[in-house]
Amino acid sequence: MEEFLRSCRRTLQENLDRAGPDVHVVLGNEACDVDSMVSAMAFAYFLFKTAGSDSLVLPLMNIRQSDLVLRSDIVFLLRRAALPQHLLLFRDQLDLRALWRAGRLRLSLVDHNVLPSSDADLEGAVVEVLDHHQAERKSSPTCPVTVEMVGSCATLVTERIIKEAPQILDQQIALLLYATVVLDCVNMAAAAGKVTPKDSCYVAELEARFPSLPPRGALFQELQKAKLDVSGLNMEQMLLKDMKAVSGSFNIAIPVIYLTLEELLQTAELEEQLSAFCHKSGFDLLLMMTISFTEREEPIRELAVFSHSSTCREQVSSYLQRAQSPTLGLSPAPCPHPLISAFHQGNVLASRKKLLPLVQDFLRECDGAGCLGDAEEEPAVPPTPTNSLVDGCPLDGGLPRITIEELRSKFDNL
Repeated sequence: MEEFLRSCRRTLQENLDRAGPDVHVVLGNEACDVDSMVSAMAFAYFLFKTAGSDSLVLPLMNIRQSDLVLRSDIVFLLRRAALPQHLLLFRDQLDLRALWRAGRLRLSLVDHNVLPSSDADLEGAVVEVLDHHQAERKSSPTCPVTVEMVGSCATLVTERIIKEAPQILDQQIALLLYATVVLDCVNMAAAAGKVTPKDSCYVAELEARFPSLPPRGALFQELQKAKLDVSGLNMEQMLLKDMKAVSGSFNIAIPVIYLTLEELLQTAELEEQLSAFCHKSGFDLLLMMTISFTEREEPIRELAVFSHSSTCREQVSSYLQRAQSPTLGLSPAPCPHPLISAFHQGNVLASRKKLLPLVQDFLRECDGAGCLGDAEEEPAVPPTPTNSLVDGCPLDGGLPRITIEELRSKFDNL
């Protein structure tokens, strides 16, 4: 893998500024978690070894290079696998649109199956999809789509490699894939609600092929400790660490916060910090999912809904409380902040992966029925965001889509 990544950088530099071969980019999702990173690297390596074309195949991390520090679990795993960070290629280091305009771009998507609206102009470049989220794209002769609701996209990459090119597996690649599936599936614990029979099958297959892989329990504890480590991060960084965004009539961010709900709500000047974040990033509502774990590695998930618009906050909260597929089992939790509605989540198996489609359905219903109307709002906590919906929800004509990359750029420019 290390030599492959080195060759990607070298060959790309040699061909970028002149007419050359097509560039086949394997791209993970905007959150760029361990699964997206490893799936992009391993699937790109698989294509490089098996495609037999003149294309330059390379994995692209869908964040800026400066944001890698927020992915403490990725940093840990790269170090564990003896892969230097500087070999990775990041979104701000490669101009996909320039390649597309030159007719040289091909895209394979891993760990997501549709491009965000900000990348909609690249849709014609997509040639393959490998994902484990709810299907939003149909397969076609020019773009085969593999979507299977397993615990980790890395499971599907492992399956593809073992079935079609098992000879390319080595200890390093096996460790990357193995660690990712174990982390995503919460140490393969059925109680966490993530693992499927296929995940278990390919973890066992990797263990059989590479007996010197570290014990899964110890490896999981190391990765989990690194992932949950938010020491030294401010509130902005904690929100950006693992966040996805959806938009319709208004913009919603869904960050996973690696604190207990109580710890989050006790954060000093919490409302002021969340208000400033929304103001800078263009979000109208934050749907924060806190996560912690019991001693038996069972997840504890809780929700905190922040918005300056009581209408938005109440509509979203009510919709999620009524949701049936899945049922979240929400019950109100004590909260000292007037702009935040907090909930205990009875269905601890409903991760953000299962919450996200509910939010998308809610926005579709709002777009079609105009379910959110004007309402008298509470006084805003200074600074009042210009798009915080203090006069109603949503704003006339809706708000433009803002990507996670765009909002990070805003933070850097302040």
